[in-house]
Amino acid sequence: MDRRQFLLAIAAAPAVLAHEPLAYVTADTESQVVLVGMTTGHVYRRIPTAPSPFSIERVGDHAVVAHTVTGRVTVLERHVIEGFGEPRYTAAAHDGRHAFVSDSGHTELVAIDVLRGVVVGRVKLSQWPRHVSLAPDGRTLWVGLGTASNAIAVVDVSDPARPRHTATVKPPFLAHDVGFAPSGRAWITGGEASTIAVHGGPTLPADGAPQHVTFLGDRAYVTSGASGTLRVYHEPTARLLTTTRIPVGSYNVQFAAGRVLTPSLDEGTLCVLDANGRVLEKVRVAPSSHDACLAYP
Repeated sequence: MDRRQFLLAIAAAPAVLAHEPLAYVTADTESQVVLVGMTTGHVYRRIPTAPSPFSIERVGDHAVVAHTVTGRVTVLERHVIEGFGEPRYTAAAHDGRHAFVSDSGHTELVAIDVLRGVVVGRVKLSQWPRHVSLAPDGRTLWVGLGTASNAIAVVDVSDPARPRHTATVKPPFLAHDVGFAPSGRAWITGGEASTIAVHGGPTLPADGAPQHVTFLGDRAYVTSGASGTLRVYHEPTARLLTTTRIPVGSYNVQFAAGRVLTPSLDEGTLCVLDANGRVLEKVRVAPSSHDACLAYP
């Protein structure tokens, strides 16, 4: 489905607000991706998918879904790509065409062409890749190697079809998620410890592990699904600004259209928060929801 077809489809739905930003939310146990209004919390559409839609990421005008249990990656409503072991998470290349998928089953980072729906490159890594984050220059990808790992792989993706493992970063504790701020600094979260760190900078206390991180402007947002909290930091100084209660099980976190999205595995909710960490919408979309991303602004 291209953008024009998409807009025609949602225009037929009831109560659509003309300029409402929309989010895709995975419904893990329902084999669906759910289209949710970020302003109203209205569920506009439920899109059938292959089983176990685990993570979702916006890549250009499309969304890439990793189906961890069944070893597939789909470009939503366009392609199904086979041949993965346990695909986990996706990072979008700056060209809007290529994407990088961590495959913990085959211990690889896999490059795909989203428009053609094919694998174009692979690189073997030493451990089980999971969370991925692209540096602001678009040339370097950091890959967390496991749920609680003593290493982060640095991959050169300057040629998106030919990823190359060039270095390994040793975090100050067993790491889970990694994210690049707009400033270029990498934030690393804990896989077991209630600790996060700015690479080359301070180590900070955090809520229960594992934590996840995203960024919006000069703010860093760190979720703890185990504790049911979202912490907001001033990214340049790593100063804690506020802590917000969110549903337990809200692990993954994404920025989208000036908002922060965090779904809950335990409660099946999607929370939409503003830049200050205030909950604007909380809507239950499924029995369990693992990930969310921007659909269309």
